[in-house]
Amino acid sequence: MHPLTPSALQSIHLIATDMDGTLTQQEKFTPLLLQTLRDLAVADIPVVIVTGRSAGWVNSVVHYLPVAGAIAENGGLFYKNSEMQQLLVPIKDIKLYRQKLAEMFSHLQTEFPQIRESIDNQFRITDWTFDVHGLSLETLQKMSDRCHEQGWGFTYSTVQCHIKSLEQEKAIGLKTVLQQYFPDLTPEQVITVGDSPNDQSLFDRSQFPISVGVANIQHYANQMQHLPTYVTQASEVEGFCEMARSVLPSPLS
Repeated sequence: MHPLTPSALQSIHLIATDMDGTLTQQEKFTPLLLQTLRDLAVADIPVVIVTGRSAGWVNSVVHYLPVAGAIAENGGLFYKNSEMQQLLVPIKDIKLYRQKLAEMFSHLQTEFPQIRESIDNQFRITDWTFDVHGLSLETLQKMSDRCHEQGWGFTYSTVQCHIKSLEQEKAIGLKTVLQQYFPDLTPEQVITVGDSPNDQSLFDRSQFPISVGVANIQHYANQMQHLPTYVTQASEVEGFCEMARSVLPSPLS
């Protein structure tokens, strides 16, 4: 990871960013974020949120924030103007699929009885979540191994653990959205931004050569296969805004 310099991001035409820990400060949106998103919109630089948050949560966020759209559930669905545009993973029967996710969660609970379903899990479609708080790295790795043994994927963020399909990743979902809704952009014109392990597919330079981690990503550096190209000096939303200042062509009055 290299320090972020203004000259590094001059060719950027779209920002794809994580939300929690990247667009937030202590789990909240700030006036600075709202102003920065407005500045980017005025400059015609679209922002697409790529988050692990639930479909229900993202449906509301994309309605209120000045963004071009949002991908929910780590690449599961795409929302634009508060309406779901596309299911990004192949699920024929959602009810049956969620039943199988619940069975995998119950299987984990037999070995790890301390885990608890997340409050927002009832508003999800393509994955199953439980709270990450209090879980050690060793425990998280064991959970990942158990999920893979049963044919499921697993990831985690600063907020939650996710049981999902093996093919469900932020980068895969983002590439689908870019191809269908922003077909004129090349990967070199897109910057991906994040802060935790469930963002690491966005840092794969073979898919997205220009990526930024806000400074708090350094807490997870030893846990990730892919690391961002650049890292900001500031953490959380201040790091995102530091990045945005490098992308904006000039200060807006």
